[in-house]
Parts: sequence; structure tokens; C-alpha cells
Amino acid sequence: MLIELLSEGVVIAGITYFVTRKIDQAKHDIYVEQAKQKAKAIEHEAQLLLEKQKSMLKEKEIELERNAKMELGRLKGEYHSKLDNLIKKEERIEETRREIRKNENAIKNEYRQIDTLREHYEGKYNEMAQIIENASGLTKDEAKAIAVSKAEEAARAEIANVVRRAESEARMEAKKKANYILAQATTRFAGEFASERLINTINLANDDLKGRIIGKEGRNIKALEMLLGVDIIIDDTPNTIIVSSFNLYRRAIATKTIEMLIEDGRIQPTRIEEIYEKVSKEFEEELMEEGNRIVMDMGISDMHPELIKLIGRLKFRASYGQNALAHSLEVAHLAGIMAVEMDGDERLAKRAGLLHDIGKALTHEYEGSHVDLGAEVCKRYKEHPVVINAIYAHHGHEEAASIESAAVCTADALSAARPGARREVLENFLKRVQEIENIATAKVGVVNAYAISAGREVRVVVNAKLINDNEAVLLAKEIADEIEQGVQYPGEIKVNVIREVRATHIAR
Repeated sequence: MLIELLSEGVVIAGITYFVTRKIDQAKHDIYVEQAKQKAKAIEHEAQLLLEKQKSMLKEKEIELERNAKMELGRLKGEYHSKLDNLIKKEERIEETRREIRKNENAIKNEYRQIDTLREHYEGKYNEMAQIIENASGLTKDEAKAIAVSKAEEAARAEIANVVRRAESEARMEAKKKANYILAQATTRFAGEFASERLINTINLANDDLKGRIIGKEGRNIKALEMLLGVDIIIDDTPNTIIVSSFNLYRRAIATKTIEMLIEDGRIQPTRIEEIYEKVSKEFEEELMEEGNRIVMDMGISDMHPELIKLIGRLKFRASYGQNALAHSLEVAHLAGIMAVEMDGDERLAKRAGLLHDIGKALTHEYEGSHVDLGAEVCKRYKEHPVVINAIYAHHGHEEAASIESAAVCTADALSAARPGARREVLENFLKRVQEIENIATAKVGVVNAYAISAGREVRVVVNAKLINDNEAVLLAKEIADEIEQGVQYPGEIKVNVIREVRATHIAR
């Protein structure tokens, strides 16, 4: 029974395998047939695309050939047109050449005619000159000299007229602009001037301190004067001693040292030296702080520390009683305002104005003028060329080479010349006035000259028979130029030439 069942199972399995295999074989044949059909369809589509591309390429080829023929035709047309133009230009050039040659021949003929006329003219001129010479009794050279002299006189009068007219117009225009700039500068900056004295007074609690300052056999006062470099005057004025020196810096240190000694109470040579060293160190620090403060307030950067210290030292320097630092600050502010009005560099003008008198901080220690010392120290510390030019130009050593330098020169004159800004020694003032009058009276035709308005104006009286109106203009200019070159003065000097004609007749 079991055997029969196994046999039937084997038979059924064989039949199942055979049927399954036949079914798979049939499916495979169907897939192969479908794949062949798809391949044929793809091949057909590819053939159609190929034919389409060939057709498009053929059309493109035809179009490009047509465009090429059109472009070739256009280029040929341009070529022939340009060729025709060149031919025409060559023809015009050749025609111009023929005209030039014709004109050259005509010009040569004219030159020959001119030479013939010149020879004829010279012959007639010599004949006329001989006739005039015989009639006047003058030789040719004498007559020429007279003619040249008359021509020079006429030319001088004409030049004087032109100069007077041009100067008048330029002066009016320049005066308007200058007045506007000065008005802007002076109204926008109102600085105080600081007048310096040559002495400092120290108040004492009682007169007993005078003896202690003098010391035994004058030992203390000698030590003070030798160390401080000042004169200490102790007289009968109650509760007062006087410190005298032309050097403001030394005088300030001396005053502070004596005041600290009085406060300390120990007045002796050793203590004097200690206090002096302490005060000197404090002053040096204060100078640096003062210089830094001023530079920051002015908006100036990149300045060498030594120059900053010298700016602080200007506080203890005066010129004709005017404090040098106050003057430099005033010049810097005025120059900055003027530079802005003239489209210049405001900061550079302020820098040049602040440093224009920097040499005055060195004149007590070194030989030479403050101009040369200031220019040298600024060159050493690589200052801007405009600053150095302003230092030289504000005293006429060089011409102002920029707007900023010119502004500094004007501001310096404005600050120094305003009433009350400076004091002047009477002897120097009289000497300057005399020099101005001597320059004027040395001119030919001048009768007298008077310096008035504290030397700011000179009136020159001339002989009306020797100097005419036109020559008076030139004479004023010559005197002004000579004063500029030969006289040192602050501000400006006005030269007035006065020509007066008086007609007198007596009725009998």
C-alpha cells in the first residue's frame, strides 16, 4: 500500500515538473518575441530621427551658403566704394599739390617783388634821411638818439598808465576778497592777547623772611641766583621780593622754587638744589602735558614728542611783550579759517600756524634767528614742506608757495599788528621810522617824507615839476618795494606819494 502511494506521488511530481517547464518555455518565447518587436520599433524611430537630422543639416548648409554669398556681395560693395573714395582722395591730393606748387611760384614772385620794393624803399629812405640831415644840421645818429629818447618817454608814460589802471583794478578786486577773508577770520575767532612782563613779585608773610632768603653773608641769595639764573631784588618794599629775568621759563621756575622754599621753611643751599630739581622736573612734565593738550585741541596728529614739548615751552616765551604761545594759537586759528575760505587744507594751515614760531622756544639756548632754528628742528623731525615754507615765508625769507603758507603769513601779521598786541622798545621804533623816511627822501624828486600813524604810513611829498602823475605811481611802488626789502616791521606800511601844483599870481 505504501509502495503504491509512493509511486503515485513520483508520477504526479514528474507530471507537474514537465507541465511547469513547458509553461516557462512558452513564456520565454513570448518575451523574446516582444523584445524583437520593441527593437524593431526603436530601430525605426532612430532611422526617422537620422533622416530628420540630415534634412535639417541640409537646410542649415543651404542657409549658410546663402548668407555667405550675401556677405561676400556686401564686402565687395564696400571694397569698391572705399576704392573709389581712395582714388578720389588721391586725385584731390594731386590737385592740392599742383595748387601748392603754383602758390609757391606765386610766393617766390612776391618775395622778389618785395625785395625790389625794399631796395627801392631803402634808396628813398636814405635819400630822405640825407635831405633831413642837410636841412636840420643833425647827423643820422643824433636824430636817431633824439627819436629813441622821445619814444622812451612816451613809452614810460604809457607803461605808467597801464600799470596804474591794472594796479587799480587788481587792488580793488584783491581788497574785496582780502577784506572778506579777514572779516570771516576775525569775526569767527576772538582771541585774547597775553602781555608779558620782565619781573615777578613774590609776597612774603613778613619781612623777616627777606633775611632768611639772603642768608648768612648772602650765601642763600647767591646760591639762588647762580642756580636759577635770575636776579633776585630785595629792597625796602614791605613784604615783597622781585624776581627779574628776560627768560620767562627760568623766571617761572625761580618763582615757584622760592615760593616752595618759603613754604618749606628750610632755606639753605642743599635744600635749594633739591627744590630746584623737583620744580624743574614738574615744569618739564607740565610742558609736555600743555603741548599734548594744545595739539589735541587743534586736531593735529602725528607730531614728534620733542616738537610737542617745544610748543609747551612757547608758553614761557614772549616777543615785544606778546606771549609766543598765545600768538601761535591765534595764528593757527586765523590761518585755518582763511585756508578754508580759499579752498586750502585747514588742518595743515593750523599745523603750520602753530609751528611757525617754534624756533622762539630755542633762541635762549642756541645761536641763530628763530626762523632758522624753527626750520631746522622741523626738518629734523620730518615736518610737512608747507610747514617749513611757512616758517621761512612769514619773515620774507622765502615766497609763500601754497595757500596754507600765505594764510599763515597773513594771520601772523594780523595777530602781531593789532593794537595792544605788542610793545616795542622806543629806540627800535625810532630807528625803523628813520629808515623808512630815509628810503623815501633818497629818491629823485622827493621834497620831504613823513612817517605817521606809528610808522604804519609814510607820506612822500614830491616836486610837481620833476614828477608827473604817472611817475608818482611808479615812485610809490619803488619806495614800497625798497621798504619791504630793507626794513623789518610787523604788519604793513602804506606809501602815499603827494604831488601838489600851486599857481600864484599877485594882483597889483
